[in-house]
Amino acid sequence: MELSAVELRLTEVVTHYQNAFTGKEYGEENEDHDLLMDLFGISPDMKRENRQYWGRELGMCWQRIVTATIATLAPKEFSPPIRIGADEPYDLGFKDFVIDTKYRLGSGDAGTLKKFKGYGEMLRERDKKPVQLILRSDNLPAAISALKVGGWDVRIGNEAFAWIESATKGFKLDGWLENNAGQFQIN
Repeated sequence: MELSAVELRLTEVVTHYQNAFTGKEYGEENEDHDLLMDLFGISPDMKRENRQYWGRELGMCWQRIVTATIATLAPKEFSPPIRIGADEPYDLGFKDFVIDTKYRLGSGDAGTLKKFKGYGEMLRERDKKPVQLILRSDNLPAAISALKVGGWDVRIGNEAFAWIESATKGFKLDGWLENNAGQFQIN
């Protein structure tokens, strides 16, 4: 079977992370897993051994997967993020939407919450529609509230995948991840 352009791009992204994860050595109790963990064969035990590492790396992987999907399937409507000072308040643009991606929201420190709220307000003032696409559903409620107060359209789990499917006119990213579970094993 010949792979489509988006499948090739997605395979490139996840192969990069497969190679990075394979070389990683590992230094809390949660048995939850998600589509990215399943893709690489990461067990909850393995993730617990270095939660910060996995959160950061799976978050960047999620960002790159979403970006590759939209950039490949909707290239005319796609735009890269803008820089405001030292910050990029979102990960990618699509039409008049500005999209930020998060693997999981677990930080509730005041600075982070203030930034979420402020970015949303600032982007709306620029006539943008801020959307937050979050893969996992075990998020800190205060962080979700700060996003909503700032005017973000927050899509979590299946809602995030539905948003991507709509934006790409039918590509089921969750289906692609499910169909490729275990194909990028890191052990």
